[in-house]
This record gives sequence, structure tokens and C-alpha cells, in this order.
Amino acid sequence: MTLEHIIDMIQGTGLDINKGIEYTGGEENYISAVQRFYKNHDKNNEKIAEYYASKDYNSYMIAVHALKSNAKMIGANDLSLSFEELESAARENNISVIEAKHEAVLQAYTELVERLKPIGDLEEVHPADEISAEEAKEVCEQLLSALDDFDDSLAKELAVKLSGYPFRITQRDKLKEAIGLIDDFMYDDATDIIKEIYPGIE
Repeated sequence: MTLEHIIDMIQGTGLDINKGIEYTGGEENYISAVQRFYKNHDKNNEKIAEYYASKDYNSYMIAVHALKSNAKMIGANDLSLSFEELESAARENNISVIEAKHEAVLQAYTELVERLKPIGDLEEVHPADEISAEEAKEVCEQLLSALDDFDDSLAKELAVKLSGYPFRITQRDKLKEAIGLIDDFMYDDATDIIKEIYPGIE
């Protein structure tokens, strides 16, 4: 099945495809992101329900923040805004807003995932430069070592390789910032950013 055919399948699901392709950097990356969004639903839904039930609003805030970014990345604009509202409510400890909107937002999340089932069930699309979580962690460790050794050429090469991991939007932007800092020989600042995005590799 061609990429064009898969993109056609995504039409009508309610996603802003043009925004998604812009955020992810290409059709292959976009389709891969949509498939990951689909496949991670059950795990994410379970975590959020658990945090909500146990009133662990700090963990809840972190989880909905991640989903806000993931939804934005695939062009699920309304859902992203809904998760952002839950994130803000959790940050401000506004429990009444969470209780009023939690079920409806998770229902909207599930309904979108159900519409994405035909794409999620296809053979996985992997961009040519995409690297696995295991490889990304290894590259991260090598990159931190290269920065510690002030090896700018190796650090730049590894940072570019690391960009093949499908980070969320905020992490992807931070990695771009780190690459710019490496170019400017600001190794300590670049190291801080790499350490910050490392936990996002999963």
C-alpha cells in the first residue's frame, strides 16, 4: 500500500493532516506517528484512569501533558486542546474541572483511536532514518560522553542520529536546540538538554 493511499485513509478521521505532516516532518513520519498514537491508547488510557482514580494529580498532569503533545503531533487539534485543559487544571489543582471533563476527554480520545483502527492495523510504517528506543538510549549515552570529551564533530553526528527517534514535539524542539548549542560549542547547556529529554525515550 502506498503512502498516498494511507494518507487518503486518514482523511475523514478528523485529523489535520497538513499540520501533522508539518509537525512530524514528512508523510512517512506522520503515518508512523498516527500508528504509534493508535497502538499506545490502551496503555495510556489505563495509566490516566489509574492516576484519576487514586487522585495522583501530579502523575495525571504529566500523562495528559504527553497526550497533549502526541495529539498535536498527529493533527488532533481539538483533542490536544482538551488534554491541555486537563493539564492546566491538574497543575492548578483545580479538581472540579478535572472531574467535570475527564470522562468526556477520554471518551473523545477513545473515539478518535477507533476511527484510526484501519491505519493502526496496517503493517507499521518506519521512516528510513527512524531508530528504536533501545538504540536512541545508546546514542544518548554516547552523545553525553562525546559532549563530556568536547568532541564536537562526533557530538553533532550523534545528535543528528538521535533525531531519528520519534520524540514528541517539545522534546524534538529541545533536541534541535541542543544541536544549535553544539554548533556554538556550548557543551554544558547541550548536555543539560540531552539529560532532560533522555527520560522521554521509552
